[in-house]
Amino acid sequence: MASTPAASPTPPAGRYGDDPDERSRVPWLVTVVLAALVGAVVVGWLGISALRDPVQWKTIGFAVHGADTVDLTFEVTKDPESTASCRVRALSQSYAEVGVKDVHIGPGARTQRVTVVIPTAELAVSATVQSCDPVEDTPGAP
Repeated sequence: MASTPAASPTPPAGRYGDDPDERSRVPWLVTVVLAALVGAVVVGWLGISALRDPVQWKTIGFAVHGADTVDLTFEVTKDPESTASCRVRALSQSYAEVGVKDVHIGPGARTQRVTVVIPTAELAVSATVQSCDPVEDTPGAP
């Protein structure tokens, strides 16, 4: 008597969830397409906002030198031929502004690293860039 291979048993219907078919893939596909669309919108928005801001900055670090000065190092990215004006400030432990200074960053590399000494009225615990804006060229200026 010849033996025949046994057919693999199939589980009872519904035991391990619904059987996959075309209809169950549609919600998954719609979710993936919507997630990709939202991702594209976010990337586009970030790109446009980066282009809209003519001057961007990033704080690198600071060093407190007693109660009278703080060194702040930051990077400014701008058009290499333009000038930017940045307002930097030192803050006390209670977040009070204890020092402020305006810094002009002239033409040069697209991204420039700047270290500035901020005089303080009392001990500061942090220093940051408050804002950076392009300086408009004045007509007739040399």
